[in-house]
Amino acid sequence: MSFRIVVDERERNSSVPKFLIEDGAQIDFARLSVGDYIIAPEIAIERKTIHDLINSIYDGRLFIQCSDLTQFYSKPILIIEGNILNLQFEKFIENKNDEIEISVEKILQIYDALATIALIFRIPIIHSPSANYTSKFLIILLNKAIKSGITINGPLIKRIKKGNRIQLQQLSILSSLPGVGDKLAIKLLKKFRTPSRAINASVSELALIPGFGKARAEKMKKILNYEFNDNNTKNQQGTLNF
Repeated sequence: MSFRIVVDERERNSSVPKFLIEDGAQIDFARLSVGDYIIAPEIAIERKTIHDLINSIYDGRLFIQCSDLTQFYSKPILIIEGNILNLQFEKFIENKNDEIEISVEKILQIYDALATIALIFRIPIIHSPSANYTSKFLIILLNKAIKSGITINGPLIKRIKKGNRIQLQQLSILSSLPGVGDKLAIKLLKKFRTPSRAINASVSELALIPGFGKARAEKMKKILNYEFNDNNTKNQQGTLNF
């Protein structure tokens, strides 16, 4: 039985579409606003290689994409493709012993982002070793959907009108502050209307926000007001290189 899968145009350069065709799927390329692969009207899959995952964490795309997935699809899935330990190996072959610890820190930051996706966005995370296995997972997922009674027929491409992406970026900025997170970021934005006002608010103003508290406010202000030291940057130069 041939299955239809809609694939984002930007996935052409990956090997996944080729493997999907070899596995018997019918591929339709389209410029998708949300997700990389659509296999059913309510199932969208975002695929990220390890390196793309890192980049999307640090440029703020990841949480915006997850927010879009949960807004427009009832059954979103995130596929992480590749071996996260390769990050350590890449640093190791550079023969820089201080870089090995940096890679461990990077992995922990990835885990922190994935924990947010699992707990806050409630998106299942699937790990795939390669593009070939990503293709096989998508085919298995399709078969499971059919056996579960999920409709795979009908239009797979939705007309999607996205919300205020600037506001999502604002929330991403605030949620990255020490001790803040997603829920408090929303409270900060509702209270102060802009990230700038929230960041410049006094400890007493921040402490009045339900769930924030004085200790958290003081910690946040301490980090924001910590004076830049070029010597410290040179000593910890690797920690900023992602």
